[in-house]
Order: sequence, then structure tokens, then C-alpha cells
Amino acid sequence: MMRVFCCVSLLLSLALAYYIYIPLPETVSEPWKLMVLDAAIRSLFSVGGLLQSLGLCHHIKFIRHTVQTLQVLTPVPSGGPKVHDTTFAGVQVRVYESSSVEKGKLKRGLIFLHGGGWALGSTKEQSYDLLCRKMADELKAVIVSVEYRLVPDVHFPQQYDDCLEATKYFLRPEVLALYSVDPEHVGVSGDSAGGNLAAAVAQQVSVDDSILVKFSAQALIYPVLQALDFNTPSYLQNQNVPILYRAALIHFWLEYLNADHSLVYPMLINNHTGKDQKALSKHRSKFDWTTLLSPEFQKNYKPVIPVKGSPKILKKVPALLDVRAAPLLAEEEVLQRTPQAYILTCEHDVLRDDGLMYARRLQQAGVAVTSDHHADGFHGTLSFAFWPLKFEAGERAVLNLISWLNDHL
Repeated sequence: MMRVFCCVSLLLSLALAYYIYIPLPETVSEPWKLMVLDAAIRSLFSVGGLLQSLGLCHHIKFIRHTVQTLQVLTPVPSGGPKVHDTTFAGVQVRVYESSSVEKGKLKRGLIFLHGGGWALGSTKEQSYDLLCRKMADELKAVIVSVEYRLVPDVHFPQQYDDCLEATKYFLRPEVLALYSVDPEHVGVSGDSAGGNLAAAVAQQVSVDDSILVKFSAQALIYPVLQALDFNTPSYLQNQNVPILYRAALIHFWLEYLNADHSLVYPMLINNHTGKDQKALSKHRSKFDWTTLLSPEFQKNYKPVIPVKGSPKILKKVPALLDVRAAPLLAEEEVLQRTPQAYILTCEHDVLRDDGLMYARRLQQAGVAVTSDHHADGFHGTLSFAFWPLKFEAGERAVLNLISWLNDHL
């Protein structure tokens, strides 16, 4: 009996090890820990996919519910900034007010937009909540974390609209005065899909003359900025590196833009951006990585541009060319008016080149840019700076972000 038990245990251990192990680049931060994290995320998505295929619930709602349930088990930190939930222009927000500012002295202000593929994440999620508490404390600031609505309940442009409306409300002089925020020191930040929304909101605020208070800084963390080239060097190099796979990101894009998921394969091979697509003529230079990336990031990769593409994709999904969804496509005169920028990128991330290309375009437009590239980083690094999912690369990312904001906000 003991022999049978040992054999079964060995087989189960081998099966678990086989499931967990995936080949990773040698330079990625704490690879075995990342493998375990990836296995847990893959399992969650697999169960969600099964439940959706059985018609029981949308897979994204299952994932959100599971994560939210786990959050209940996490104790709320004591002390630190004053935290309260409210609404700005009808949009739910969580406000973090530093309690360490001298009486009568104005504070900095920061709009923060969480990531999660426009479908996941929350102001109440542990990693984002702890990050905002830390930023409020160390920057002596008021942090407004926006609880924008998510897929599948809403699609583009609702997420963007929520973020913009909450931002415009906070930037009203009387609201800033209510929170004792210095109008000369207000910024916007976000990670991944939140970085996408932060970049888009920063562009709109910069050109909207009805908004009297302008941002003094933008901090974008591995932002997703375009959906026209899924074959940049970083997309090809990192297509199977967790925690964001290339095909998964296209699914997130299609959910966000409320498009048919049958388009995943055509978009994987850039069939929506063939040379014969005239609608792209004025945009190609804006995402041409052969001119926007330095040789060290281009390596030996070659552009993937089909001679003949499918004109139906851009017609079915016109939002692919909408700057509110793809901020990398903004005109130079818009970029010129945006604030100084901090852009964090990770070597082992499909979105690395989006961030690097945007940094280059901003610099070409005359905007001061601080590029912070993490050679051992992976997508989502910022969210893994706190217990129990703590990575050294995540702690460093948070440290660098707060340090830059402290110097520039």
C-alpha cells in the first residue's frame, strides 16, 4: 500500500512539475517564482474558459470574482493615508489623502489608472491599493485611483470616458482646493491597459482648452499603445513569456473594442495592416519600429507587412485607428502639448516596444522623457512588489516610479 502511495505521489509531483515548468529567458527575474505564478494564472483562465464554454458565466467575470474573493482574505493595512471611496462625475474612485503634510501646505495630486486588459483589476485589488497607499505616503500626495467600468459590461470608449470624466472633475480648481492639491503639481499614471488610458487622457487634457488645470507629469508603466503591429521585436521575442502572452493580448484588445474573436489569427500575422491598406498611409510612420527603436532592441527581426491584407478588419474595427484607443497614433502637434513623461519598460514583455516607440515619438515632439528599462522585468512587474507575490524586480519598479514622481511631480 505504501509503495502504491509513493508511486502515485511521484506521478502527481511529476505532472505538477511538468505543468508548472516553462522555458524562460535566463535573465528574467526569479524564474521559478514566475513559473508558479504563471501556472496559477493559467489555471484560473482555464477554469474560466470551461465555465464560459458550458454557458455558466463569462470567463472574465469568473476571474474577477475569484480575485475579489481572495482580496477579502487580505487584511487592510492600518495607519497611513486617509482612504475613502466616492464618485467623481458619477465615476467610482478611491481617494488616498496623505496625512503627513504640514497644515496649510498644498499637496501633490495624481490620477492613477489600474491595468488588467480593460477587463480585470480594481482600485481595491491588493497590489494597486498598497501601491496607492505607498505613493500617497511617500509623495505627500492625494492619489485618485479610478474604478472605471470593465469588459464585458462595457467596451471602448466607455473605459476611456470614465477615466476622462473622473479626471476632468478632479482637475476642477474648486475640487483641487477641496483636497488641498497644488494645481501646478498634478499628474497621471497607469500600468498596462491603465497606461494606455493614462496616455490617452493626458493627450486629451493637453488639447482641451476648457480644462484650465493641466498635468505637469505623466508616468506610464509598460503601456499598451497600439494594435496595428503584433510582430514588433518584443512581440516576437516574448510571445510565450508570462504573464502576458501575445495571443492573449489580442483577445483583450478584441474584447475591449467589442470585436469578433475570429480576428485573432489574421491580426497575429498583421493581416489588418497590409501594404494595400490606404487608411494606414498617414499612420505607418507612427508605429514603424525600424525607425523608432534603437538597434539593440531591433536585433535581427524583420518587419511583417503583408503585401495584401484584409480590408474588412479595419472596416469592422475602426477603433484600431482611434487615438483614444491607440495613443501611439497621435499627431505630433498633440504630443508636443503633453507633459514630461516617465516610461517604464521591461525586456521580457510583449509591450516593451510600444513603450519605447512612444518615448521616441514624445522626444521627437520635444517632450522631456525619462526611459526606465528593466532588463530582468516581465509584464505586470509593478503588481508584484508586495507580499505575498513579491518580486525583487517589482520592488525596484515601485521604488523607481516613486523616485521619479518625487523629483518631477
